[in-house]
Amino acid sequence: MSDQPIKRVTRFADIGDVPLHLVLVEPEIPPNTGNVARLCAATGCALHLIEPLGFSIDDRALKRAGLDYWHKLMIVVHPSLDAFLAETADRRRWFLSTRATRTYAQAPFERGDFLVFGRETKGLPQALLDAQSEHTLRIPMRHDSVRSINLSSAVAVVTYAALHSLGFPELS
Repeated sequence: MSDQPIKRVTRFADIGDVPLHLVLVEPEIPPNTGNVARLCAATGCALHLIEPLGFSIDDRALKRAGLDYWHKLMIVVHPSLDAFLAETADRRRWFLSTRATRTYAQAPFERGDFLVFGRETKGLPQALLDAQSEHTLRIPMRHDSVRSINLSSAVAVVTYAALHSLGFPELS
């Protein structure tokens, strides 16, 4: 593993055709982001990180979780949620929240969709969920069991469901 800092890999405009865009809004825990980065490397999805981040992007724990896959990623870092929403306003975005009523299994995913996940401790802002209610999804869980599942687990569940509905493009 290199100790060189990870560059902000690319601009959004430079991302080509990818199956999905996985978006972490203000992630706080480096290993969760590293696990999602590894998932992106395995699936060809682009990773979008929205600042502020709860860690340095060249954090050792982040790189350790992502192992040797950083060079295979397409990472875009957005300066804020508002900047991300403005830049992707013409794209289809799915917002994941435990407060949604519709499950991810009911979503008609399409190639190039954005799957947007909130902070580990707070999730996505309620005002955003209210404004995007038709595109807000949840993962079913037992009532009164846990507040939520781990962020990287949630990303994996929904990502593979979406990839399944797309016919697992470019995957074997």
